Amino acid sequence: MEIGLYTFADVTPDPQTGKRASFVDRTREVIDAAKLADQSALSVYGVGEHHRLDMAISSPAVVMAAIATVTTTIRLTSSVSILPTLDPVRLFQDFTTVDLVSNGRAEMTVGRGAFTESFPLFGYSLDDYDDLFAEKIGLLVELDRKDRVTWEGRFRTPLDDAEISPRPVNGKLPIWIGVGGTLESAVRAGRLGLPLTLANITQPPAKFAPQIDAYREAFADAGNNTNDMKVAIAGHLFIARDSQDARDTFYPYYAAYFRDHAVKGRYAMEISREEFDKRAAPDGPLFVGSPQEVVEKIMRGRELFKHDRYIGQTDIGGLPYARVAENIELLAGEVMPKVQ
Repeated sequence: MEIGLYTFADVTPDPQTGKRASFVDRTREVIDAAKLADQSALSVYGVGEHHRLDMAISSPAVVMAAIATVTTTIRLTSSVSILPTLDPVRLFQDFTTVDLVSNGRAEMTVGRGAFTESFPLFGYSLDDYDDLFAEKIGLLVELDRKDRVTWEGRFRTPLDDAEISPRPVNGKLPIWIGVGGTLESAVRAGRLGLPLTLANITQPPAKFAPQIDAYREAFADAGNNTNDMKVAIAGHLFIARDSQDARDTFYPYYAAYFRDHAVKGRYAMEISREEFDKRAAPDGPLFVGSPQEVVEKIMRGRELFKHDRYIGQTDIGGLPYARVAENIELLAGEVMPKVQ
């Protein structure tokens, strides 16, 4: 199983000190964390896309290109790229450029987006939320498979034998579909023959096992090459030597992250310690505890999903970089070897 990390580069004030990192500092921390993850032999590092003043990164490809210059082996992906409000041609070219800079280590994970601030920002209507994604994922797959494309749709100008340049180092760029747990999204990924990333931060993992089964069934029924069928599970993560220390340390940052990231009154929520502990329980979605506890939780998920990749998000809620670095070292040095 591949083990890795992803980040949204939130700039939540540290609940212990009240200090908020600057965009410069958070961007540097993201690059430093990726460099350490690479040196620690983790498999993949992902960067998310947001268009808000409480998140530091709006262009994952630009940050990934910077990361590519200071890493050597780790795979680089978006987590996720908001495909409905992006032009597939420009997106493909940006990530293929990252692929060239990194000598073939780039991927992309595309999704519809849980946050919708990019729709008015780039002139798209939420009424077309799903139609935009359906059309653009079809075009993106076509761009990846052919170096000349003829295509016509509703939401962009047609392509007439258009040259699609540059081309990925290894012929094709891995394109994953990121989902938040809806059955329709999982089935669509299967029909398209694309790898699937399931992000789960609030629900019992067992709830989503039937959707992963449906993905695999749709994948096979569509006649796709089953060698391309992969599943990744993503969620929040914090590791410390002592289980109780992990919970006590992480809770204030976890609660601050959920409390502070509202969009016009949406999404923000108070997370009680009771709810936090419930999510951290063996059958919950939160990976927090000692290295052995995290190993056991990953393997419990493996029984449910038979997944190929686990990626954790640890740098949330103003968590100091020193604790982020410690998590990377524990994940790579103690969790990954036991899982693998």
